[in-house]
Amino acid sequence: MDIWNGTLPDPDLRTVDDMRMVLANPSCDASGPLYYMYRDLAMNDEDRALLRAGQIRYDITMITPGSVCGEFIKTKGHHHPPNDAGIPYPEAYEVLSGRGHFLLQASDLTDVVLHPAIKGDKILIPPGFGHVTINPGNDPLVMANIVSDTFSSDYAFFEAYRGAAYYEMDDGRFVKNPLYTRVADLRLLEAVDHPEIGIVRKEPLYSLIGDQTIADLMNRPEQFTATWDQCLRD
Repeated sequence: MDIWNGTLPDPDLRTVDDMRMVLANPSCDASGPLYYMYRDLAMNDEDRALLRAGQIRYDITMITPGSVCGEFIKTKGHHHPPNDAGIPYPEAYEVLSGRGHFLLQASDLTDVVLHPAIKGDKILIPPGFGHVTINPGNDPLVMANIVSDTFSSDYAFFEAYRGAAYYEMDDGRFVKNPLYTRVADLRLLEAVDHPEIGIVRKEPLYSLIGDQTIADLMNRPEQFTATWDQCLRD
C-alpha cells in the first residue's frame, strides 16, 4: 500500500456474505471482497511503544469502489461500549485517499449526520454514535483511524436492524431503512479542524500517536465535552 511505509499484516476481510445482513438488498446475487482492515499498525518499535503507552491503536481500512446490488460499498457499522466513567469510547478518522461518506447516528436515533470527506479530512466519532463509512467514489477509499485499544466494537445493533438508518444507493439517493420506525432526518456536516486537540488537515493522524491529548481523548472522552459539542454543530 503506497500510503503506508511500514509493515502491513494480513488484513481482516469483509465479503458480501459477511455483510449480507446489513445490505439494503440482502438476497441480492453478488459475491466477493468489499473491504480490507489492517489493524494495530506501527511504523517501528518506538512508535508501537507510544501506542501501547497511550492505550490506543492505529488502523488502516481500504473500501473498494463500486456497489452491491444498487448500494454503494460500505463498512458493516458498529457502536462502542462505555468506559469506566460510563461514557462510550469515541474514534478519530482520516481520509488518506479517495473520498468517503461517514454516516453517524446517535444511539437514541435523535440525530443522524452525514460527513462527506476527502483526502486530509479528519472526522471525529463522538461518544454514543454508531457509525458506517461509505465509498461513494470511483476509486478505493483508504482511511486511517485512531481508537482506544481497551474494547471491542459492538456490531449487534446494526446486524439486528439490517444496517444503518439510511442506505446510500449508487444513484446518489439516501433511502430510509424500513426497520427503523423512528429516526431523525439526515443532516449534512462538513469536516472541520479541531486545533485545540491537534486534529487538523495539515497534520497526519499518525503524527499524534505520542501525544497525551489524543490518548486522553480516546480513553477519557468525559474530559472533552466542548469538543464533542463542536463536532456536531452545524
